[in-house]
Amino acid sequence: MAAARPSGSWSGALCRLLLLTLAILIFASDACKNVTLYVPSKLDAEKLIGRVNLKECFTAANLIHSSDPDFQILEDGSVYTTNTILLSWEKRSFTILLSNTENQEKKKIFVFLEHQTKVLKKRQTKETVLRRTKRRWAPIPCSMLENSLGPFPLFLQQVQSDTAQNYTIYYSIRGPGVDQEPRNLFYVERDTGNLYCTRAVDREQYESFEIIAFATTPDGYTPELPLPLIIKIEDENDNYPIFTEETYTFTIFENCRVGTTVGQVCATDKDEPDTMHTRLKYSIIGQVPPSPTLFSMHPTTGVITTTSSQLDRELIDKYQLKIKVQDMDGQYFGLQTTSTCIINIDDVNDHLPTFTRTSYVASVEENTVDVEILRVTVEDKDLVNTANWRANYTILKGNENGNFKIVTDAKTNEGILCVVKPLNYEEKQQVILQIGVVNEAPFSREASSRSAMSTATVTVNVRDQDEGPECNPPIQTIHMNENAAVGTTSNGYKAYDPETRSSSGIRYKKLTDPTGWVTIDENTGSIRVFRSLDREAETIRNGIYNITVLASDQAGRTCTGTLGIILQDVNDNGPFIPKKTVIICKPTMSSAEIVAVDPDEPINGPPFDFSLESSTSDVQRIWRLNKINDTAARLSYQNDPAFGSYVVPVTVRDRLGMSSVTSLDVTLCDCITENDCTHSAHPRISGGGVQLGKWAILAILLGIALLFCILFTLVCGASGISKQPKVIPDDLAQQNLIVSNTEAPGDDKVYSANGFTTQTVGASAQGVCGTMGSGVKNGGQETIEMVKGGHQTLESCRGAGHHHTLDSCKGGHTEVDNCRYTYSEWHSFTQPRLGEKLHRCNQNEDHMPSQDYVLTYNYEGRGSPAGSVGCCSEKQEEDGLDFLNNLEPKFITLAEACTKR
Repeated sequence: MAAARPSGSWSGALCRLLLLTLAILIFASDACKNVTLYVPSKLDAEKLIGRVNLKECFTAANLIHSSDPDFQILEDGSVYTTNTILLSWEKRSFTILLSNTENQEKKKIFVFLEHQTKVLKKRQTKETVLRRTKRRWAPIPCSMLENSLGPFPLFLQQVQSDTAQNYTIYYSIRGPGVDQEPRNLFYVERDTGNLYCTRAVDREQYESFEIIAFATTPDGYTPELPLPLIIKIEDENDNYPIFTEETYTFTIFENCRVGTTVGQVCATDKDEPDTMHTRLKYSIIGQVPPSPTLFSMHPTTGVITTTSSQLDRELIDKYQLKIKVQDMDGQYFGLQTTSTCIINIDDVNDHLPTFTRTSYVASVEENTVDVEILRVTVEDKDLVNTANWRANYTILKGNENGNFKIVTDAKTNEGILCVVKPLNYEEKQQVILQIGVVNEAPFSREASSRSAMSTATVTVNVRDQDEGPECNPPIQTIHMNENAAVGTTSNGYKAYDPETRSSSGIRYKKLTDPTGWVTIDENTGSIRVFRSLDREAETIRNGIYNITVLASDQAGRTCTGTLGIILQDVNDNGPFIPKKTVIICKPTMSSAEIVAVDPDEPINGPPFDFSLESSTSDVQRIWRLNKINDTAARLSYQNDPAFGSYVVPVTVRDRLGMSSVTSLDVTLCDCITENDCTHSAHPRISGGGVQLGKWAILAILLGIALLFCILFTLVCGASGISKQPKVIPDDLAQQNLIVSNTEAPGDDKVYSANGFTTQTVGASAQGVCGTMGSGVKNGGQETIEMVKGGHQTLESCRGAGHHHTLDSCKGGHTEVDNCRYTYSEWHSFTQPRLGEKLHRCNQNEDHMPSQDYVLTYNYEGRGSPAGSVGCCSEKQEEDGLDFLNNLEPKFITLAEACTKR
């Protein structure tokens, strides 16, 4: 047991030590960094002495309290004196208590106030000891209060280098406030390094100074690098907040809602931003008129809003506010400034115009227009000469005929009632109108207890007037047949006296008659046909012929009316085709559509009947008409007519048999579209004949002249040959064989005798009875020659190339001794015989045109000993076939066939 006592005593001491350590830790955790402020010996009331960084100690603090009532701490950490203080001791302290009311957390900051003289003494004592354990040649925070009262020179801090322990060090500074503007504001003692300020500084002019400190030995050696020193000027609340405008003017509509924004004011403060010195609060401190209070101001933004909806411009149209702005967040010791705000109340249409009377009486003479008969007045409390005051008058009832109108006098705002259409006493002696009035601007308040429009009654009495004849209705009509005979009469225009409702004593006169078709009776107004009436005339519109009639009474008073003569249609016009030119593109078209019209009414018009009208059979043979519908037909060609222009007469009849003939100019053209066709490209064909153009005729004449020149040369050349008896065979044409070098199918073309002869003569270049031939082209160039005698055959003329003639085989000029005839003899002998034989070959046994004279043969193969045999239907009428005995073997079969016939 005894042994245990020392052990218990040691355990208790250990517990007490742990509790003490925990208490010290807790106290240390609750306390923040101590702050020392250097102040003069005397402190005036409401004076800033320094600033403490509260956020660094306790960020979430929402309650700040000072343990000393002589000092006040603001939210930004500014420390102000509340009373005048004299520091009798060299040192004074107080505590700043920071707490959070939500979580009950608390912290403390100890603040020490030291007199500047004590600081200097302490530093001088340290200079004599020269015991340094840390380097001092480093930036030291330094600040001074703006507008400081001194005493000057004011000590700021000491600059000292550790190398002073080994060397004699001289200190110096340069930069703004030293050798730059503002010059001589700061200086440093060469031996001690004490930095002083010589006069007060305005922070709004210089927020801080950055100077450079140097440490050198007497011989100029620099043991330390230049040291930048920043001297910050602490702000003092020495600037009043200032409004951006001396007087603010805003406008707001009357009867606006509560909370409507009127405007915003703004003020500025030159003190340091984001401090209590520049934290402004706005307020309204006065209003004229003083009651009721209708406006409020947001303390932070300066926005002015309404607090009532009872703004009435008709009672008060302008308010004047006195406003204030104060720094230090509006605390009583903050600096403040006032300004004036004028609020104008703008008008809205919250008052209806009302008539000064509920009923009015006016009178007007009948048949008068554009006269003022009444003025009405209204009352309106809204702003004069605005859309809320100007009146718009309306006639609500009684003006169904449009006799009246009401307008607004722009100057007096009165309503002017006018007559714009004449009144008739005989029809109505009194008119009762109901008029209403509203503003130009819409009414802003919908009141259920009252109407949005004020109304009044106007009684208009119509006075009688002795007036002239009346043309009523102004347009009258009668009916007449368009084929009415000259002299036919009909009722005309009738006017009457409005007093007696009679037409007696009224005379009539024709003012306008476009074509002079009718006359008018002066006493009765009846009309008489003077010329034939034509409904289809150009001056007629919609079958109505209008004339103007003037009616007058014995006093000379007149009225004017229009008489419309409705012409009844008669079938006096045949249908016709308006488009007389028709173009048919033969490669792409086989017909064209033609459309007929009839000027008469539809009852005398379609359906139409189309037919070809011509005395010649060519029109019927070439053209055909097919009906498409009631008004159109299709014109198509047949029997493959040649290209050119044709005249095709077409007869068109209407449903009652009235007809007319239209000659169509139809062009068959080698084209794709109608625009590609030109009339000069084809000859004009009419009645089966051919009409040639002037250039074609000129070309024919030149050709004939050239032909005669050639014949004259041949005749002159033949006259030099010795005259020999000319023996002409009975049928010279049968003594010539046609040599062909093609085996292809024949051409479906028949050449006339005239054409054959002409080609034969034209192809001969050596003599009339020499080599005579005709060249026909089919595909390539192939020439057919007629040879007299038969001694030369095609077998002896086989050569290279596609073009073969007997002349080329003979190698030059071929001359027959006993055969030289003139062209006239040749033509007179062969022409009638060839024409007759060709005509007979083209007929069958019944003397009708044969359809199989020209036959097309297929390819017969190669190696036939007889060669190609065409039509051998020529009938020998005379002898003279002895030459067939001398033919080569391949012509024997042909000769035998011809001999048997």
